[in-house]
Amino acid sequence: MSAEACTQGLDTGFIELGVAKVAALGVVQGITELLPISSTAHMRIVPALLGWRDPGSAFSAAMQMAALAAVISYFWGDVKGLVFGSIDAVRRRDFRDWQFRFTTWILLATVPLVIFGTLLSKVLNTCGSPLRSLWVIGAACIVMSVLLALAERFCKHRRTLDNVSLKDAMIVGLAQVGALIPGVSRSGSTLTAAMFLDLKREEAARFSFLLGLPAIFLAGAKEFYELYKAHLSAEGWMILAVGLVVASLSAFAAIWGLMRILERFSSWPFVAYRFVIGVVLLVGVSLGWLQ
Repeated sequence: MSAEACTQGLDTGFIELGVAKVAALGVVQGITELLPISSTAHMRIVPALLGWRDPGSAFSAAMQMAALAAVISYFWGDVKGLVFGSIDAVRRRDFRDWQFRFTTWILLATVPLVIFGTLLSKVLNTCGSPLRSLWVIGAACIVMSVLLALAERFCKHRRTLDNVSLKDAMIVGLAQVGALIPGVSRSGSTLTAAMFLDLKREEAARFSFLLGLPAIFLAGAKEFYELYKAHLSAEGWMILAVGLVVASLSAFAAIWGLMRILERFSSWPFVAYRFVIGVVLLVGVSLGWLQ
């Protein structure tokens, strides 16, 4: 790995790719980041198929800011209500207010991810991390495909977000920890957990996105800070900015598409897609198609 691809221990392979390739990967990252199909898997398989180098974990983590912008934009009504509703509840000292309680639950549900993310940060973001191997990603895709299929097949899909509890939030928050394993997908793990709690499909997705806001922000902010500490070059920041803009637009479109599919159909298309991606990765590595 060249010095450019490894900046003070951070995997910054996206610099070698240049603006055009990073823009293309920004589209892929934006679409897959918020769909339950694993952006990490696609960030490994797409460059591998095109003969490009891995853009690196730093790129994937920094792209969380693009996902954050897309989620806040799409769910602005919910986000505004939770933020200002909670502030108003504190002002009125009405701590039984639903918006205040739900906001508190979101913050509490983020704690497990913060703890495990901090403990595993050196393994996750280091150059040549074993967790970014195609074997791990492929296996994770297949396991999550099976879990999502079980949630789709055996759960009732009747509950709405209005009657969730702290227990529900903590269960989904714990499921979010699984997303630290490349290939699991934060969206996939939290959507699956929410569906296991019998939420309607579209309500499960809404719950997944709102609960994930602090985690998405913290992951992106932490990576930006790490890149700043590592003295990322001006060229690197410029290339990253291009990826962020493209990924933000793609991520917004991905949320819109996901919500339409879940409202009108089911999660089966994602179950099938994840399973195929996992099989392709494992077979590709076994036969030497993918490195």
